[in-house]
Amino acid sequence: MAASSKTPSKGKKPKKKGSAAKVILGVIIAALLALICAMSIYLVVYLNGLKILTANIDKLDDALGASVIYDADKQEIAKVIKENRENVKFDQFPKQLVDAFVATEDRRFFEHAGVDFWSLGRAVVKDVIARSAVEGGSTITQQLAKNVFLNSDKTFFRKGTEMSIALAIDNKYTKNEILEKYLNRIYFGSQAYGVKAAAIRYFGVSDLNQLQLWQIATLAGLPKAPSKYSPISDPEASKDRRGVVLKLMADQGLITEEERAQAAAVDYDPKTQTPVAQSNLFPSFRDYVIKEAYDLYGVTDEQISNGGYKIYTTLNSTAQKAMDKAYTNAKLFQPDGPEQPMQSSMVIIDNASGGIVAMTGGRDYKSGTWNRAYKPRQPGSSFKPLVVYAPAIEKKGYLPTSMLDDTKQEFGKYAPRNYDGQYLGQVDMTYAIKKSKNIPAVWTLSKIGINTGKDFAKQLGITFDENDNNLAMALGGMTKGESPLQMAQAYAAFANNGVYNQGHAILRIEKSDGTAIDYKAEPKKVMSEKTSWYMTQMMREVVSSGGTGIRADFGRPLAGKTGSTQLDLKGLESHYRDIWFVGYTPQWTGAVWAGFDKTDSKHYIRKNYSDRANMVFSAVMAEAMKGIPVKDFERPSGGKQIEQEKPPVQEKKSVTDLRAGWQNSGVRLSWTAAEGTSAYQVFRKGPGETDFSQLTPSNSTEYMDQTVQPGGTYEYYVVPANGDAAGVQSNVASVNVPGTEPTPPPSNPDDNNNGENGNGNNNGIGNGNGNGNGNGNNNGNGNGHNNGNGNGNGNGNPGKDKDKDKDKKPGNTGGGTGNGGSTGGSTGGTVSPTPTPTPSEPAGSGTTGSRDGDLQPNNG
Repeated sequence: MAASSKTPSKGKKPKKKGSAAKVILGVIIAALLALICAMSIYLVVYLNGLKILTANIDKLDDALGASVIYDADKQEIAKVIKENRENVKFDQFPKQLVDAFVATEDRRFFEHAGVDFWSLGRAVVKDVIARSAVEGGSTITQQLAKNVFLNSDKTFFRKGTEMSIALAIDNKYTKNEILEKYLNRIYFGSQAYGVKAAAIRYFGVSDLNQLQLWQIATLAGLPKAPSKYSPISDPEASKDRRGVVLKLMADQGLITEEERAQAAAVDYDPKTQTPVAQSNLFPSFRDYVIKEAYDLYGVTDEQISNGGYKIYTTLNSTAQKAMDKAYTNAKLFQPDGPEQPMQSSMVIIDNASGGIVAMTGGRDYKSGTWNRAYKPRQPGSSFKPLVVYAPAIEKKGYLPTSMLDDTKQEFGKYAPRNYDGQYLGQVDMTYAIKKSKNIPAVWTLSKIGINTGKDFAKQLGITFDENDNNLAMALGGMTKGESPLQMAQAYAAFANNGVYNQGHAILRIEKSDGTAIDYKAEPKKVMSEKTSWYMTQMMREVVSSGGTGIRADFGRPLAGKTGSTQLDLKGLESHYRDIWFVGYTPQWTGAVWAGFDKTDSKHYIRKNYSDRANMVFSAVMAEAMKGIPVKDFERPSGGKQIEQEKPPVQEKKSVTDLRAGWQNSGVRLSWTAAEGTSAYQVFRKGPGETDFSQLTPSNSTEYMDQTVQPGGTYEYYVVPANGDAAGVQSNVASVNVPGTEPTPPPSNPDDNNNGENGNGNNNGIGNGNGNGNGNGNNNGNGNGHNNGNGNGNGNGNPGKDKDKDKDKKPGNTGGGTGNGGSTGGSTGGTVSPTPTPTPSEPAGSGTTGSRDGDLQPNNG
C-alpha cells in the first residue's frame, strides 16, 4: 500500500512564520537609524551654528562697520552706519508691543526651538514648486541669525547656516533675551535702529508704554520692508501694512474687532516725526541706492547699515550739486502756501546706459522722508508722446506732417477741450505737439486704439492701473500716474535711437567677504530709429519760439514736452494741480515735477507760475552740463536719409472778417463767405465763462444771437464746415451788450508774476496790466469811442513790493505797457482779434506763463 501524502489545497500558500515580526523589527531598526542620522545631522548643524555664533557673538550688539557709497568717479559720497539706536530692556516693552511683533513675524515663537520646522516645511514645498528659494519661513530667531551671518542670498546653503545659528541662539538665550536683542537691533527705516529709536523717529514717543495700538501696529509692520512701509516716506503703504498687522492680532484673539477698526482708521501725522541729523551728501540719492539694493538684489537696509559694503553708483556729483543748488533757489518756485511749500522733484538719466546721473526727492529733502522722485503724479500732456504720438508713428504709419482733427467734439461721453478755447479745424502732428493741443491728441488715440497706445508705453517702463482704459489717458489722465524717474527713463529711449534702458543707480556692490554683485544691463529695442528721430524733431519745436516749453531752453540742442493737470476745485479751474517738463539732450534726459503734496483751495499752482517746471529744468541742466561737450542730435546711422513725407494738404477754408454788433434785441454777426462753403459753426464765450461753446450752426454768412444777457461782454468766432472736415477758425469778434456793466473782478494779489497786455474794447477804453516780476501794478488807460480810433499806450507806474522780499529792496518799475483803445474800424465796434502772447518772454514782461491745460484725469 502506497504511503499517503498531503498536498496543499489549491490556491493557498504556506504561512511564513515570523514574517510579520521581521517587518516590525525592520521598521524599528530603520527608525532607529533615521533617528541616529537625524540626531547626528542636528548635532553637526547645532555645533556648526554654535561655532559661528561664538565667533560672532559681539555682532548681536555691535555693527561690523559702515558701508560706503561712491559716485561714478569712485569718490565717497556717503557712509551708511547705525547712528540712531537706543537699547531697551525687555521689561520696558509693553505686552501689546511684544504681542504685535510675535503675531506678525513669528506666531509660534514661544513654542519652537529657534526653527519652526512646520513653517519651514511649507516654505520648502513652495520653493520646490517655484524651483527657486522664494519663501522665507524665517522665525524671529532666524532673522536675528541672518543679521549676524550677513548674507542676503536666498540659497538652501545660506538657509541651513541661518538655521544652525538660530538653534544655537535659542539654546544659549531665553525667549525674552532673544526678543530684546531682536527689537533693539532690527532696522525700522528712516535711519532708526531698534524699536525705541523708531518710536521717537516716527511718533516723538520715547516711553514705549505711551504708544497707542495703531502706532504699535505701524512699528510691527516695518521689519518686512522698512523703506516701503515707512509712514514718513509712504503713508498709504504704511497704513495698508498696519491693517495687515491689526488683522493678524485680531485673528489671534490679541485685540477686539472694535480695537482693530479704530486703530486701522487713524491717519499718520508727519508733524509727529523727529528729524535726524544729516551726515551724508545727497540724501535723496543715498536713500534711493539703499532702496534699489533691496529691490534689485535683496540686500536689506540692515545689512547695508552694518555690513561694511562698498557700493559703486552712477551718480555725477557735479550734476547733483547743480540740482541741489537750484532747489534752494526760492525764485524758481511759487511762494510758499500758508501750511506747506510748493514741492518739486527731478531725475536726470544717462541716455545710453540708463544710469541715474542725479536725483532729488524734494525741496529741503531729509533722509528717510517722502522721496517724490519715484512717487507717481498725474503726468498731464507730458504723457502724449508716450501713449499717443510715438505709437501712432511706430504702429500706424503716421508722420509729423499728418493732419489731425482739431474741431471741438465729444468722444462718447468724454468732452475734452483745448486749454485756450481755440479750435483750428485741422493741424499737423508737429503743431499739435508744439502747442500742446488736447483735441488732436485724444482724436489720434481714438483712431489708433487705446490698447495700441498702452502696449507701446509699457515697453517704455510705463505701468497702468486696470482702470486706465479710457481716452483721458491721452492727456495723462491715469488712476495713479507716473513718477519723474519713470518719465525720464521712458523719454531717454527717444534720444537713444529707440533703445530703452532701465533706470538704475547701482553699478556694483562689494561685500565684506570679497564677493560682489554687478549690474547687468538689458537694453531693449522698443521703437524704430525713424520713430525716435521723428519724435525728437517734433519735440524740438516745443522748446523753440512759440512752443509751450521755451522757458526750458538753456542753449543746447534740446527736445522735450510740457505737462500740466487742471485744478478741479470750483472757481479755480484756470489754475493747476501738477506741472511737468521732461526733456533731453543727446546725452542726458531730465524730468521735473512741481506741485503741492496735498492740493487744496490754499495750495495749488497759480496760472502765472505754470512755467516753473521749465525754469527748474533750465537752471539745473545749464549748470549740470558745464564741461560736457555740446553735441547735436544725429540722424540714425546706417541707412537712407529720413525725409518727412508730406501727405496731400487739404485746402482749409477760412473766414477773416467776422464782425459783431448790437442790433435791437440781440448780437448780429456777419462775415464774408469762404469759397466753396455754405455752412458754418458758430462759437461764443460769455461773461465769466472760460471756454467757447458751440451755438446753432448757420447756413448763411449772418447769425443773430438773441440769448445774450444785458450788461455783459460776449466773444464770437466761426469755423467753416468744409465737407467732412472743418476749416480754420476765424478772427474773434466781441461786443458789449447794453445794460449795467459787470463789476470787473478784483485783481488777485497772488497772480503777480506775469502781466497781460490790455485788449481794446468796442467803446475804446483799454486797460493794460503789466506787473514787473510781481512787483508793479501798471494801468494804461486808452481813450477812444465807438469809431475805434482810441489811443491807449499807458506808461507803467512805479511798482510796489507786493511780495515783501526779505532783502527790503524797493519794487521794480512795472514792465508792462497797456494797449488801450480799439483798433477796429467804424463797423459797430468790431475789434481785431487779440494776438496770442508768445511764451518766449520772461516773467514780468507782459505775458502769462504758458498753460498746457490738460483736463482732469479720468473724466472720460
